Amino acid sequence: MTEARQQVTQARRIVVKVGSSSLTTAAGGLDADRVDALVDVLAKVRSGGEKEIVLVSSGAIAAGLAPLGLARRPKDLARQQAAASVGQGLLVARYTASFARYGVRVGQVLLTSDDTSRRAHYRNAYRTLDQLLEMGAVPVVNENDTVATDEIRFGDNDRLAALVAHLVRADLLVLLSDVDGLYDGDPSRPGTARIEEVRGPGDIAHVQIGSAGKAGVGTGGMVTKVEAARIAAAAGVPVVLTSASRAADALAGRDTGTFFHATGRRSADRLLWLAHASTPQGSLTLDEGAVRAVVHGRKSLLPAGIDSVDGEFTAGDPVELRDTEGRPVARGLVNFDAREIPQLLGRSTRELARELGPAYEREVVHRDDLVVLEG
Repeated sequence: MTEARQQVTQARRIVVKVGSSSLTTAAGGLDADRVDALVDVLAKVRSGGEKEIVLVSSGAIAAGLAPLGLARRPKDLARQQAAASVGQGLLVARYTASFARYGVRVGQVLLTSDDTSRRAHYRNAYRTLDQLLEMGAVPVVNENDTVATDEIRFGDNDRLAALVAHLVRADLLVLLSDVDGLYDGDPSRPGTARIEEVRGPGDIAHVQIGSAGKAGVGTGGMVTKVEAARIAAAAGVPVVLTSASRAADALAGRDTGTFFHATGRRSADRLLWLAHASTPQGSLTLDEGAVRAVVHGRKSLLPAGIDSVDGEFTAGDPVELRDTEGRPVARGLVNFDAREIPQLLGRSTRELARELGPAYEREVVHRDDLVVLEG
């Protein structure tokens, strides 16, 4: 067994993500046999009590199509949310019944990515998931599609799985889809080969990655899975990418799929969510000195370094920080409403406190709520 596959067998806390195409029929309804087959594998993995499983499951919208008489995934948001509302209950009921065959309880956890970049919400999400695992349950995680807006978008649950793996401090992320790994070309064409291991982005820089899955009920494709693997690996979590039909082999450490080695260090930092899951509600343009302080000095953003403000946002919202050329350099949670900021521009906190009161003697974005974006 290779060193990479040993990491798989030694992993204690594992996040498994499964896509819609692996759970549903072509007509859009849940396929009970497919769900049971996946649960059989996961229940066996955790049966000895040494391993914990968190399941990030797509399929809510797809499961709601047939019951609502929809022939295909709707394009408009209102009907997507309606399908998710119906489908989420069916999906969790199916998992509940399937895991019950093994005497295992499941707990539904619906996350809104943007909220989880906030400090208190992040802690609460971790505590809930950790407590469910401690009590022997299997958390079934999904995006809260019934109320999400920008969150319902291309491949979101792949990225969500990577962020959940980071959130719960997982030892491994397993991404299951309808393709048995990453190939160096179109896997349907002769002469292409499966890429067994990826040690860094350079290993697959030459690979042209397709953007759509084979089935018509999901939203993700190989692009989103590779991006999710990159996010998790950079956060210190190794990743196996393979097909749902080979889940048992993958979790047993057998040579299947593509293994992505961890490229970064583990942390419990919620800023990964801020960088990859939040939707900026506006932007602040910084002068050159403020860009240096924020990006290179890792300092908080003060009012004196802001040239202009754009967008409608309130205190606590994520905003983009831009340089004088308009390029995004960082993202952070802002401490003031958009309408308050124009009167603060270019002024010192001491001067503002004297004129407007002590509430204004603070950073516009604190360094603890700020993440520098990769160039």
